[in-house]
Amino acid sequence: MKTFAAGLMVAGTVLAAAPLAAQSASTPGVRADAVELPEDTVFDGDYLTVGVGVGYSASYSGSDDYRSFVLPIVQGSLAGIDISPRPAGVALDFIPDPDEGVAFSLGPVIKLNRDRADLDGIKDPVVEAYGELDTAIEVGPSAGVSFPQLLSPFDSLSFSVDAAWDVAGAHDGMSVSPSITYFTPMSRAIAVSLSLSTKYIDDDYADYYYSVPVTNAALPAADVLPGFEADGGFESAGVNVLLAFDLNGDVTDGGLALIGLGGYSRMLGDAKDSPFTSIRGEADQFLGAVGIGYTF
Repeated sequence: MKTFAAGLMVAGTVLAAAPLAAQSASTPGVRADAVELPEDTVFDGDYLTVGVGVGYSASYSGSDDYRSFVLPIVQGSLAGIDISPRPAGVALDFIPDPDEGVAFSLGPVIKLNRDRADLDGIKDPVVEAYGELDTAIEVGPSAGVSFPQLLSPFDSLSFSVDAAWDVAGAHDGMSVSPSITYFTPMSRAIAVSLSLSTKYIDDDYADYYYSVPVTNAALPAADVLPGFEADGGFESAGVNVLLAFDLNGDVTDGGLALIGLGGYSRMLGDAKDSPFTSIRGEADQFLGAVGIGYTF
């Protein structure tokens, strides 16, 4: 049971930071027998999902300009180690999942943070004039717990948290990213999920990305932003809804699947009050993505 649910979630999480509302198998319009549990699936033992996605999101955290980007997809389970995607990163889980009942996860997470690290992607000339930031390499532990069979034989509710520290000397800070996800298949071909998440950052992280110096020689005086000293706190909170569709009508046998993702987040605290957001950008942030993956 747990393997089947985890396998369906592969199709529903390959584009997301975390697994991403859904309806139970008893919902009107969804046949209760439409997700009959198979004896054998491609997700029994080792499997790997690879693919590519195209996303559309803000050019930096707090921007009101948007850009498209290409995202590689890798997820799976090899030699008992689960591999889960993160934004520009990956998390590993070293705790084997039981066939039934509550499952726990624990392992390392590593991510690249390239916020404002590529000036070619920033469309705002004032923000661009404040210079290019360094790429942060963020490393730390990831842990979680999943409760299956809440409203149907195949759904699950999961809690997870990533804690990561910069080890590359960029922002030299840390972040904590908790999330909660409800997942359910609606048929053997379709999986849907809803994820709520937030992110907490420390003072070093906030200062690096959201503080503004009082002067900037690269700008005329009229364009210089007001000085701002950012402190740590909650950076953002958001929601993501995701739909996955297996192209041959059966996600349990692998092959090609299409994924669509829509998300909204709101900047909070000093991340919202920073002139990079409050003057040159906006607190409301949107995300859209589509992708295709192959599981074998």
